[in-house]
Amino acid sequence: MSISRRKFIGTSAGAAGIGLALSSAPQPLLAAQDTAHGADGACPALPQPIPHTIATPFGTTIHFFFPGPVEGDPNNSDAGHDPSVITDFSGIIGQADLDMTGTGTDFESRDTAPYDFHADMRFMDGEFVAADGERHRGAFAFV
Repeated sequence: MSISRRKFIGTSAGAAGIGLALSSAPQPLLAAQDTAHGADGACPALPQPIPHTIATPFGTTIHFFFPGPVEGDPNNSDAGHDPSVITDFSGIIGQADLDMTGTGTDFESRDTAPYDFHADMRFMDGEFVAADGERHRGAFAFV
């Protein structure tokens, strides 16, 4: 899928506007039904990451699958590509795997050059079993 930079920025601006509007909404409107929240509204329980890891070029690993078909074949090395990054998760997952183009500009010389870039964005909203063993509800984003 390919989208123009203008459409991407416009959509992002719209999403940011919705986020801004929701951030100013009264807290009871946004409060989760999870009674385990602390006094500051933060969920003290962390979700368990999926067991699969990928090494980064920076010497660390992340719990992540690159986008691809969810179905896998247990008889070969392709176990599928779970779009969730949380174990024991039940809810909605949205994923966008975008290949886009842009134009870079050198601020000194004003020279321009085209470039390609890739963005993988996901959101999750639902219930999960946290590290404390309890069931919680939450929303997460991966950009």
